[in-house]
Amino acid sequence: MASFQRAVVSSLFLMSLLLGLSQASEVLVGGKTDSWKIPSSEPDSLNKWAGKARFLVGDSLVWKYDGQKDSVLQVTKEAYDSCNTTSPIEEYKDGNTKVKLDRSGPFYFISGAEGHCEKGQKFVVVVLSQKHRQTGISPAPSPVEFDGPAVAPTSSASTLKAGFLVALGVLVSGLF
Repeated sequence: MASFQRAVVSSLFLMSLLLGLSQASEVLVGGKTDSWKIPSSEPDSLNKWAGKARFLVGDSLVWKYDGQKDSVLQVTKEAYDSCNTTSPIEEYKDGNTKVKLDRSGPFYFISGAEGHCEKGQKFVVVVLSQKHRQTGISPAPSPVEFDGPAVAPTSSASTLKAGFLVALGVLVSGLF
């Protein structure tokens, strides 16, 4: 009976670990507090950061900045390309902005401060769907559809989940 209890405890532990891997997360833009500014050396640094990160539906982006001097604008691709700040989809000025990524596809963000976007304070985030969260498939947008940062492969959470289910099935069938 003790081996059965150990097996149950181990199974519950693995299940909680897998559930933790699939939960939405909050991601600090640029990976640090002072990232929302005009890039000092590399104009495309935020896009390079976004291209290396994994964003899934339900995740949230978090910006920390001086709300008296700057803002975050969510814009269309056209406004992103031309740094047009006149008609944003959303405008955030609070200095501690949190945006939930509620759909798959690209999201475009630029600075609302005059001249900042033109100097490189902008980036694109490509969000993967829940389906890709479950399957582990990472579709790369074609260059015709999207010319933003590359999308890195998804995490191996789906592989872990499948392996866990197989192991659990073997464990349960061995008990009976």
